[in-house]
Amino acid sequence: MPYVNIKVTDEGVTREQKARLIEGVTDLLYDVLGKAPASTYVVIDEVALSNWGVGGVDVERWREQQRS
Repeated sequence: MPYVNIKVTDEGVTREQKARLIEGVTDLLYDVLGKAPASTYVVIDEVALSNWGVGGVDVERWREQQRS
């Protein structure tokens, strides 16, 4: 019974994109590991940018640094 947790920033991921992620991950687990889709769980968590850090800083500051 696979459980996959996908975390993305809360920047407008659409319902359709989430559906594609769920389907794609489920298909991948079936193709690679033979796991039954009926027992595969995929959870998508949307995380506020202020709660996401990269390289010791929040993601907004990190992105600013990447642009510089």
